[in-house]
Amino acid sequence: MIEEISKKIRQLRKEKNMTLKELSEQTGLSVSFLSQVENNTSSLAITSLKKIADALGKDISYFFKSPEVKSYHVKYEDQEPFKIETSKAEFVKLSGDFPNKCMEAMIVTIPPKEQHGDLFSHPGEEFIYVLDGTLEIVLDDVTYSVKQGDSFHFPSTVSHLWRNPLKSTLRFLVVLTPSIF
Repeated sequence: MIEEISKKIRQLRKEKNMTLKELSEQTGLSVSFLSQVENNTSSLAITSLKKIADALGKDISYFFKSPEVKSYHVKYEDQEPFKIETSKAEFVKLSGDFPNKCMEAMIVTIPPKEQHGDLFSHPGEEFIYVLDGTLEIVLDDVTYSVKQGDSFHFPSTVSHLWRNPLKSTLRFLVVLTPSIF
């Protein structure tokens, strides 16, 4: 997936007759970093991808391959796992594709003793239902332990992060707004 994103960034930049230096000036990211991203030799944080997308005049969803959905039904065989940022978490998109959708549903898998990202916030809400394992959710300075079968619903405008404190794999369903893919 990262290789496809790298190709799309380079293609869009060239279509706009933009140099790496110009893209650097618009994003605040270094020329060498942008070159590494385009050559698929550096990982890319979602926040950096958002800056690049804005500079290239695209919504961030442009960079992610969506399952081919001809209706509202997302078949199991069309659900492809993907990773974002430097996180070891794996995501599987469950939502259908249609104009103006407001929420996104995904299955998230976090390996043992790993964390997804750092504290961050964004507009909207998150609803989480733990399928396997225990999820630690940090909201500001408070840590919540959400166990298998438990749910958790919060405004995502509060700084938060997800982590797996156990020696076993964590899987959970997350439904968030607004739709990001």
